[in-house]
Amino acid sequence: MVPANVSVENRASVENQASKPSETTPHQAGMGAILTQQGVAFRVWAPHAQAVSVVGDFNDWRETQHPLSQEYREQIEDHEQAGATPESVASGFWYGDVKGLSVGAEYLYALKLGEKWVTRIDPYAKEVTNSVGHAVVTDPHFDWQNDAFELPPRNELIIYEMHIGTFAKDAGDGQPGTLSAAIRQLDHLKCMGVNCVEIMPLAEFAGDFSWGYNPAHIFAVESSYGGPKAFKEFVREAHQRGIGVILDVVYNHFGPSDLSLWQFDGWSENQLGGIYFYNDWRAETPWGSTRPDYGRPEVRQYMCDNALHWLEEFHCDGLRFDMTLYIRSVRGDGDPGGDLPDGWSLTQWINSEIHARHPQALTIAEDLHNKDELTAPVERGGAAFSAQWDARFVHPVREVLIEPDDDDRSLDSIKGAIFATFNGDAFERVIYTESHDEVANGKARIPSEVMPLETRNWFAQKRATLGLALVMTTPGIPMVFQGQEFLEDGWFRDDVPLDWDKAIELKGILRLFRDLCHLRINNKGVSRGLTGSGLALLYEDHTAKTLVFHRWHTPAPHDDIVVILNFYRESRQIEFNFPYAATWQLELNSDARIYSPEFANTPCIDQLNLQDEATNPAHHVSLEVGPYSALIFSRQA
Repeated sequence: MVPANVSVENRASVENQASKPSETTPHQAGMGAILTQQGVAFRVWAPHAQAVSVVGDFNDWRETQHPLSQEYREQIEDHEQAGATPESVASGFWYGDVKGLSVGAEYLYALKLGEKWVTRIDPYAKEVTNSVGHAVVTDPHFDWQNDAFELPPRNELIIYEMHIGTFAKDAGDGQPGTLSAAIRQLDHLKCMGVNCVEIMPLAEFAGDFSWGYNPAHIFAVESSYGGPKAFKEFVREAHQRGIGVILDVVYNHFGPSDLSLWQFDGWSENQLGGIYFYNDWRAETPWGSTRPDYGRPEVRQYMCDNALHWLEEFHCDGLRFDMTLYIRSVRGDGDPGGDLPDGWSLTQWINSEIHARHPQALTIAEDLHNKDELTAPVERGGAAFSAQWDARFVHPVREVLIEPDDDDRSLDSIKGAIFATFNGDAFERVIYTESHDEVANGKARIPSEVMPLETRNWFAQKRATLGLALVMTTPGIPMVFQGQEFLEDGWFRDDVPLDWDKAIELKGILRLFRDLCHLRINNKGVSRGLTGSGLALLYEDHTAKTLVFHRWHTPAPHDDIVVILNFYRESRQIEFNFPYAATWQLELNSDARIYSPEFANTPCIDQLNLQDEATNPAHHVSLEVGPYSALIFSRQA
């Protein structure tokens, strides 16, 4: 049967067109389904198949109708032999054209393995009907409406981690949220001051509900979320609102279920995965024995092509690499002989390609083992990621916030979190108190960790918002997890949508988050210091649990920022010296009642005039800071 999208005039050519071998090398002309002026060309890597064809509803799924031809490359068998004659050898790639075929056609590859034929979904499929269904020929053309968005520099970013299946208001009722529904919430993020979203993996996975870390088809956008066109629309709409898009990619393992890649062309060893995977002890991961073979050139190209696919075809502004620990090693640090040099070199190559072709793009490593090498340049042996998630911030800060006894809160832990850097650069790290990992797997949101049964309790509100203030005032790239802006509680599940009613019930907390964000990105022009790397400790009292630090970009009016933090349940009177003789304006008091009727509204002087050095040469002040609260002052003149 010929599909409706094939014209009557082209019916015969679709049914009878013979395949012709390509005269170009793989990747020069592309992989997978490639639209041409005459129809669709197909290229696939299957070195152990005896024959390959493309089948679909356009040829009644007949294996013999549209065979692909092997591609060849020239090889000199003995490089040392003078005058050696090149010899043509099979490259492992198969190619063919199907004239008259167009966008929307469903297809599979049929591979002859011995005496039997098997069907496989295209590894490069950009759209699938579902994870065990058919590949779909997609339209590469899209109206980007002159999209020329550029991601803000690292020191001006606020990242909002988002899970499409649970983010939107109308998620639920047995169905996951969609990309189209998520678009309707982008104005909320813009109003808050968020300028970048980090989306949990969108690659097609098994079923309709998932965190996304079980990719079955890494080039296809999850069909239950809306597919590739919906994702392009999401990116375009985000960019029009000044919001960048970073996508989470998973290269430390594939699947482990619904893997058409598994034993793709029939070959394997040790009953493992075949050509796309390691076939020995290196295949082992915490998620199954499905680690890609980082040493095989075609597999390396496959993952590099995928990374560039999201940046170039979908206009993404960066990628976050899931758990790079299991790309660079088999079982994690401390495993003798378990390093994977091929995995390390793969990340070096992918990052080098990205930075060369898209200098503004951000690549982020989730490794959580505090290695400077991850963000060091390749020429110094590093992996060249732009930034990495910082375990030295999230773990000690959460521990301090959750600790039930004020006297046991460690200011040294907070100081360590504030002053940490990678390679001397604070903006090579992403800092946060909540992420999808930190609020699941036996852990919960900060309000639930503080008060499991009373998450709207004063203690829960105060310590959760103190954590937000610390994230937004510490040097680094701040990140929040969806719903954190209105103190979502409980733990993250992929089938439970955000409770957007909390955004109304806790509108004051939402305002506090907005005010912190606007200060962090210097929206009012008075807090540029929060985008700088300048940092100095001004005061600490380990008994009173109070801390004061100075932030600056280039010391000047409207640049310098002083942050005062109280980690105790009672208000504290503190005395310290401001860094300059100047007028200092109170920009935020997190204890203000405008943020919550539960808050004490501890009074604080709105403006400090410290310019008279004759009477106050040390710029000394005495201030009261509310319980579990933050004060932020800016230098006016």
